[in-house]
Amino acid sequence: MKDYLAMLDRVGIVRSVPFGASNDEVAELLRGYPGRFIGLARISGLHGMSGVRELERRVREQGFQALGVSALVDAIPASDRRYYPLYAKAVELDIPVRIYSSMSYATDRPYDLGHPRHLDQVAIDFPELTIIGGLGGWPWVNEMVAIVRRHPRLYLDTSAHRARYLGQPGSGWEMLLQFGNTLIQDKVLVGLSAGLVGQSYETLLGEYMALPLKDTVREKWLYHNAARVFGIE
Repeated sequence: MKDYLAMLDRVGIVRSVPFGASNDEVAELLRGYPGRFIGLARISGLHGMSGVRELERRVREQGFQALGVSALVDAIPASDRRYYPLYAKAVELDIPVRIYSSMSYATDRPYDLGHPRHLDQVAIDFPELTIIGGLGGWPWVNEMVAIVRRHPRLYLDTSAHRARYLGQPGSGWEMLLQFGNTLIQDKVLVGLSAGLVGQSYETLLGEYMALPLKDTVREKWLYHNAARVFGIE
C-alpha cells in the first residue's frame, strides 16, 4: 500500500476508487487512509431493504461517498424497480450512484442489460439523483451522449476503455470526443482501470493527454468533474 500511494502521488492522482474489493475491504481503506480513496458501496438490487440499510450504514458510519449497482452482476437492468429503494436512499443521503452501462460479454444473460436507455428511465423517475453511467455506454455511445445532454444530473465515465481507442476513427467513440469537448465537457469523468487493461497509470494518463481535447476540458475530465460529483472540491 505504501508503494501504491507513492505511485498515486507521483502521477498526480488525488483520490483513487478501489475496484475489485468488497465493501468491508473498502471500509478498511477509508478508515486507514483518510482522504485518499472514494468509497463506492456496491449493493445488489436483489437484497431489498437489507441493501438499503447497508447503504445507509456504509455512508453514515464508514464514510462511503457513492452507491454502485451493476445490471451485469444482478442480471436485471438499472430501471428495474428492485433498485428504486436504493436510488431513493441515495437521494436522501445526497450521494451519486454509479451504474454499469455497457454491453455485456457474458453469454448467460442478455447482452443489453446495461443499455443507456435504462439510465434515461431512472433519471426521469429520480430527477434529484446524480447518476454516473459507467463504462461510457459502449457500443451505444451516441445514445449515451444524447441522454447525458438530456438530463442535468446524468454523467458518464470512461472506465474499462483506453483513451488511445477513444481517439481512433471508427472505434465508435467519435460522438463522445465531439460533444465531450464541447456541450458535455462538464459531464465526463475519466476512469483509468489500470488493473483491468494491464497498463501503467503513466501510460493511461499519457493517452488522455494526447487526446484532441482543449486544455481546460482535459482538466475537467481528469479532475474537476469528478471532484464536483463526489463533493471533494
